[in-house]
Amino acid sequence: MKLRGKFFPNVGSQFKTKKYSFRTRKEKIMISRRKVIKRVSAIPVLGFIGASGIGSAAAMTGTENVLHLVGGAKLAMKEGKSIYESLGVRPVINGRGTVTIIGGSRMLPEVEQAMQEATLDYVELDELMDGVGKRLAELTGTEYGMVTTGAAGAMIMATTGILTGGDPDKLWQLPDLTGMKNEVIIPKYSWTAYGSSVRGVGVKMITVDSLEELKAALGPQTALVLVLACGKSMSGPLSVKEISSITKSLGVPILVDAAAEGLPVPNPHIAQGADLVTYSGGKYLQGPQCAGLLIGRKDLIKAAWVTSSPHHGFGRGYKVGREEILGMLAAVEMWMKRDHVKEREIWTSGLESIAEKLKDIPGVNTKIHQPPSEQLSNPSPSLLVHWDISKIPLSGYEVEQLLWDDNPRVAVSGSGSFLPFPPNFEPNISINTSQLKSGEEKIIANRVFSVLSNPPTIEKRVGLPDFNVGGVWDVRLEFAATISDQTFALVQKDNEVVGTHYGSYAPRELKGSIHRNEILVRSSYTLDGVRLNFTFTGKVENDLTMGGKVSLGEYGNGKWEARRR
Repeated sequence: MKLRGKFFPNVGSQFKTKKYSFRTRKEKIMISRRKVIKRVSAIPVLGFIGASGIGSAAAMTGTENVLHLVGGAKLAMKEGKSIYESLGVRPVINGRGTVTIIGGSRMLPEVEQAMQEATLDYVELDELMDGVGKRLAELTGTEYGMVTTGAAGAMIMATTGILTGGDPDKLWQLPDLTGMKNEVIIPKYSWTAYGSSVRGVGVKMITVDSLEELKAALGPQTALVLVLACGKSMSGPLSVKEISSITKSLGVPILVDAAAEGLPVPNPHIAQGADLVTYSGGKYLQGPQCAGLLIGRKDLIKAAWVTSSPHHGFGRGYKVGREEILGMLAAVEMWMKRDHVKEREIWTSGLESIAEKLKDIPGVNTKIHQPPSEQLSNPSPSLLVHWDISKIPLSGYEVEQLLWDDNPRVAVSGSGSFLPFPPNFEPNISINTSQLKSGEEKIIANRVFSVLSNPPTIEKRVGLPDFNVGGVWDVRLEFAATISDQTFALVQKDNEVVGTHYGSYAPRELKGSIHRNEILVRSSYTLDGVRLNFTFTGKVENDLTMGGKVSLGEYGNGKWEARRR
């Protein structure tokens, strides 16, 4: 049976959204199942079924709802609880935007439908990816395309494809790069945490900050140049265009990380001279959260596909199934059809309604920031909420935490487990409405209004220090499954504590304070895209020992104890 769908006009004939132009026994069963799901989804406590399409029927047993899954399996949920709450996990109202740690973006209905259609039949994945690659080429105006495990997966597969050229012998040699080119040049402005995706393949990263340094760095071992899509990549001395003017004649490809962008046609990065460009599927394209795109030169993408799953070897773990492949293609098809002007108007309207709710709070000012039309990355507007700290004695960090800890849980700015570092101690927060469901902007407005119009009293740490912690301390950190011996070198002046945290990876600046016997110090290392941000809290037991808990930022929590050397 051939797959026919409105998202894949090159594969088969058109079909209507609610009525198929063909009927097999399997499809009749699926359509019948969808009717059941549609009816069940009207029940508020099981509203998620209609969106996910994972169940066939539901029954209520006392205070529990039982979702009957295909094959007879059951998933019990407490009455009135979402599927997340039934697991003891709190849902989040996303006022931050397309942030992975809280789920990225909302998949389009057309993406969900395409993924559902993909489950109807099996297919040879090499043939599927080739067909999708050709269709992506048509849609994006590039030579070829490939669906990957997110933008980071696209960067890894692009790198392995360039290193091996699609040679299976070299693939099985990875991560040993003997006999292969093993250097990647990166402009200084392009360093982010995602550069670790490329570095993890085993290459040597060479940072340059001028065309002269670029020319000096280029050599026989140069495999590629990695560039972050941003203002500097579009204009300036190390733009893609300027880099390409030097690398093209040498045969050195340029890989551009454009994860948080949409898909303008013609592609601006390819037009500037890039060979490959990566995109996230789970951001503004609103495709599958675990999918991404690699578009550009056909030969290099073909080589990248050879090194990725379902083929064995280094890239086997970077697997995309037929569901993600077709869901990602549907997202690209829809990107070309979406009314982006209207979308921005809706996002802005949500921000305006929040600003209207807050306008009469004494000391509060709001301002909507509209990204310029030429801004491709993170193009959604945001609302900056600022307040007079003499009238509302709260920092942005404290407001973020109050919103995060209350019910319903609201995420704004950098709230949650992925806080900016250092925390925002300024009297402001930012709100993004691009990923909200209709009505959620009202919930955010009411929650922020409640906090700022009647700010709670937050107990502050006060008191002169009972101890002087200046000196060198041997620190033992307890992580999830290991213990690491590190060092603090501290200087104390009154309540202020500064110094250096010598970690396993690199030394970093340390700042904090001590009140009575309570100590709080933070260390941070963010060079070359690294994200190591630790917050140590605890008690000084005596002149020789101290310890407590440590927040590892996005990496969870641990314990620490220290003994004066």
